[in-house]
Amino acid sequence: MLLKPLVFDRYVAPARLRPQVWRLVVGLALVLAVYILWMGLMAGVIGVSLGVDRLEDMLGTIGTGSTPSSLILLLLTFLGMALGAFAATRWLHKRPIATLFGPRAVVLRDFATGFGIFAVVALPGIIWFFLTLDLTRGVAWPVWLMFLPLALIGLLIQTGAEELVFRGYMQQQLAARFASRWVWMVLPSVIFGLVHYSPEEMGQSVWLIVFVTGFFGLLMADLTARSGAIGMAWGLHFANNMFAILLFTTGEALDGMALYRLPFSVSDTEAILPMLALDMAGMLLVWAICRWALRGR
Repeated sequence: MLLKPLVFDRYVAPARLRPQVWRLVVGLALVLAVYILWMGLMAGVIGVSLGVDRLEDMLGTIGTGSTPSSLILLLLTFLGMALGAFAATRWLHKRPIATLFGPRAVVLRDFATGFGIFAVVALPGIIWFFLTLDLTRGVAWPVWLMFLPLALIGLLIQTGAEELVFRGYMQQQLAARFASRWVWMVLPSVIFGLVHYSPEEMGQSVWLIVFVTGFFGLLMADLTARSGAIGMAWGLHFANNMFAILLFTTGEALDGMALYRLPFSVSDTEAILPMLALDMAGMLLVWAICRWALRGR
């Protein structure tokens, strides 16, 4: 079994004060409860603003993120997930919220590094898309630019919330209690993949996408262990979701801000399989470069 990097030991140290599994289980339940309450609060505000008659239609639109405003509102629901992680960390484990992130300077530096590495590796893929695929235009440039600042804030919240829960809270607390990477690195990644299970949108491709998502989570967990903070995983996650939500989508969901739509459906397994294989190869390349950037820590 590989030893934990020293920086990860320091990252996990605050979680060792109260490492009991029951606290983690209750904490995850609290995360879910706060997340649901936050979504209920948002629905209440929307209902008051638009009227009860329009609420159901608006909630359906938000669920698919099919317009710029509904996509931004969907991304903002993840603030509840982050608040839930903060509450569990502070109330159940009696440790500062900042310990979920890691050292501030490291988080900021690694976020920028991860984002930059992803952008450089993704650039040939973007060019390849334009040269080889029959892309159709999505949202118009003026609309895209108008909503872009809010969309970027929403993506920061959404990706940050998921990193706080899966690579922050869950990975820290499991590592504080268990020595095996199968527990503190693999288990959160499996759960991360499973929470993206959506057969109504993904069709027969659903388990392939769950696997690829879990694989992405595993690579992010490794980078978190290597860096001792969530910054690099957050930067990569943010860049990945910018690519998949703001630039290119398949059109089933979360397409309200996409500039271009790909010429196939995510449920078309035959068409999506080569893309997923390419996606995994790109992930591995990005991960390897990030690991190289973290050498010596």
